[in-house]
Amino acid sequence: MLSPKKIKWRKQHKGKMRGKANRGNKITFGEHAIQATTCGFITSRQIEAARIAITRKTKRGGNVWIKIFPDKPLSKKPAEVRMGKGKGSLDRWVAVIKPGRVLFEVGGIDKELSYQALRLAKYKLSVQTRIISKDQEE
Repeated sequence: MLSPKKIKWRKQHKGKMRGKANRGNKITFGEHAIQATTCGFITSRQIEAARIAITRKTKRGGNVWIKIFPDKPLSKKPAEVRMGKGKGSLDRWVAVIKPGRVLFEVGGIDKELSYQALRLAKYKLSVQTRIISKDQEE
């Protein structure tokens, strides 16, 4: 699973997810990509599941680029614990996703196979997405 090696603060606020992504919203490396259309959190487990789905479908041919990294810690209190007594312990790492953010890119394989692989990866993610291509973007 992806997680930061070193962090300055152990726990963070959840924050707000307003507006659209103004960084990472274009295809930079590959020919086809998955782009988010809604906002939300994507966990490191979901990123890994989508990556495995893409690499298995392409039979490890071509290239896969993961354009997001889970750098936000989310905490959770245990079940059946009373209110109070501070913030819960670290539960999982998530990446904050805004609409327009490119999540995964693939390149070096034909269009039909890359669309099938990205479609399989879409099912693993908790935000609504669409498949875009480099020629469609220009």
